[in-house]
Amino acid sequence: MNFSLIFDNIRLEEKLILKAAQDRNYKVNMVSVNSMNMDFDSSLGDSYGRITLQRSTSYYRGLHSTAYLEYKGQKVVNDLQIQLIAGNKMFTSLALMKNGVPTPRTSVSTSREVALEQFSGKFGESAVLKPVTGSWGRMLALMNDRAAAMAVLEDREYMYPLYSIFYMQEYVKRPPRDIRAFVVGDRVIGGIYRYEAPGDWRTNTAISGRAEKCKIEGELEDIVLKAAKSIGYGIFGVDVMESEKGYTVHEVNSTTEFKNTVRVGQVDVPGEILNFLEEEAR
Repeated sequence: MNFSLIFDNIRLEEKLILKAAQDRNYKVNMVSVNSMNMDFDSSLGDSYGRITLQRSTSYYRGLHSTAYLEYKGQKVVNDLQIQLIAGNKMFTSLALMKNGVPTPRTSVSTSREVALEQFSGKFGESAVLKPVTGSWGRMLALMNDRAAAMAVLEDREYMYPLYSIFYMQEYVKRPPRDIRAFVVGDRVIGGIYRYEAPGDWRTNTAISGRAEKCKIEGELEDIVLKAAKSIGYGIFGVDVMESEKGYTVHEVNSTTEFKNTVRVGQVDVPGEILNFLEEEAR
């Protein structure tokens, strides 16, 4: 198979995909998104192969390069609609709720005054403020009282306008971990527990959280698949918490890191991705 891989940073994940492709004697064109000449009037040619795997870490670079490639008739995984929804936490929450997937109570506002009303009235002065775009647990704020909320919201109000979209969720009482499940097509191929780093309430392994293998089956598997299908048909990392009321999905990721799923979960994620690309390229 001949395919292309779009990247902005070559992480271990991209190296693993490239190695798996080379082992299968696939031809891979590694394309830096920063080197793409997205000339609307030029022909795309055949340099992108039968299909393109989008692996840009930047939401906006990935979104715009995918839009260009799809305009030129190139099939991209994940596609533009999936990236648009999964890359924005508000859009993801709306899609999950629309499809009946359990998810934390959520509110959004564009003014500090309304956000404070939501914080006190809806959340009882305990909530998590998140940027609508972003990853690795960065810029998440756990606000435990009104004074903290006033300070954090005022800071965000004077940042880049995107951070003035105040996306708040309830703070879910859970064990000191969450679950990352990896979905390819219509199958859950594996998962891990992500444990909080010492002295932190966040579970992201990018900020020193610890990973352990998690068996995804039964009700958990059903919820994970339903969450993925709410976004589209592609490759996803679905993040789930074990709340007092049962499983709740708080995020669906489109260009997911998977090195810990490979290492701890003992899952051949690169191989599964290549199998999916083959199916989609037919």
